Amino acid sequence: MRSDNEKVLDAQQWRVEAQSVIDDVKEHVHELRVCSDLSSSNSSIYLNLTTLEGCKFCISLSAEGFGVIGNQHETNDQEPVEYFETVYSLLDHLSPQYRDSFGKSLMQRLQMLDNVDR
Repeated sequence: MRSDNEKVLDAQQWRVEAQSVIDDVKEHVHELRVCSDLSSSNSSIYLNLTTLEGCKFCISLSAEGFGVIGNQHETNDQEPVEYFETVYSLLDHLSPQYRDSFGKSLMQRLQMLDNVDR
């Protein structure tokens, strides 16, 4: 039985959702892609993440949020200890270099805007 908070999407909708996440953070991770071995369902999709530090994770994206389900790509061998509402909060938790990269990128964009205004 499905819980009321479980988001039901078809496979294509989950892929679109995952691609949006990937596009948002691809400059701040070494690799983020949809798992090829773990199949998505109508309630989740799985992503392989390699942080800038080189740490590998398998991530579940569901209505509950983002959760680590494995400490290697294509691995679903643990229940998420914690769910994160956004990919940003997940990466902030897992990767100090993500924070640095995101902060530098933000500063560069702000400087570009400042230069345009002058």
